[in-house]
Amino acid sequence: MRIFRVLRMSEKQDFLIDIDEILRAKAPDKYKKIPRFVISYLKKIAHQDDCNRFLSSARGKEGVDFLSGVLDFLEVKLNISGLENLPDDGLCTFVSNHPLGGLDGVAIGYILGTKYDGRIKYLVNDLLMNLKGLAPLCIPVNKTGGQARSFPKMVEAGFNSDNHLIMFPAGLCSRRVKGRIVDLEWKKTFVVKSVETHRDVVPIHFYGQNSNFFYNLANLCKMLGIKFNVAMLYLADEMFKNKGKTFDVHIGKPIKWETFDAGRNPSQWAEYVKDIVYKL
Repeated sequence: MRIFRVLRMSEKQDFLIDIDEILRAKAPDKYKKIPRFVISYLKKIAHQDDCNRFLSSARGKEGVDFLSGVLDFLEVKLNISGLENLPDDGLCTFVSNHPLGGLDGVAIGYILGTKYDGRIKYLVNDLLMNLKGLAPLCIPVNKTGGQARSFPKMVEAGFNSDNHLIMFPAGLCSRRVKGRIVDLEWKKTFVVKSVETHRDVVPIHFYGQNSNFFYNLANLCKMLGIKFNVAMLYLADEMFKNKGKTFDVHIGKPIKWETFDAGRNPSQWAEYVKDIVYKL
């Protein structure tokens, strides 16, 4: 069960989170047997009331205005260094570590969207398309199910568009590894496609972390061999735990696409860029 599918459309055409509705739709035979305390807990960790209050207040906001609204709602501040490294010409692929799994993406999108007048796109899970305010900035991808075959075409379309691209090459948000909060392996896609489309790569380091509970849960599930990303269910809760905080964002110098030559394979170049990010 994916908590981010818990969306319904109200009479005013606003998407709102509704845990009860999704459980009825996805498990009609079992819904009545689910203890109410379990449903209440799911509503709590998804921050159903808080999220719906924001979605209602953000009615009509789209793109960068929507991202700005999220930051304002959560009272998040940003300390940004390296703005002078953002290119004025050409299209780029912006890659970042992914420590928070949500709020970091919002912040980076706001920074770059402000710089480039909204000409940015995220390659994101297709579930986020349910958020009308965010949808204009998204290229939806789903590597599972029926859409899996179209994944390469959607990535291709994104890189051949007139928009700057924002990518989190690890896919998942960071984990605690040997006491450090770091991304898992970075996928090579951003290297391969940036070279093909002659896009320079701009590294970004977002400084932040989720709670110890989140990382302990993720590592426990890995240890137990649980394939479902249970920690994902707590990302909304983690986002609200970061309410009112200030985050540092460091933007590095662009890496010319010609850098990624035959001296290393694409996976090695992806690791090279990852190392640069963590040195920012």
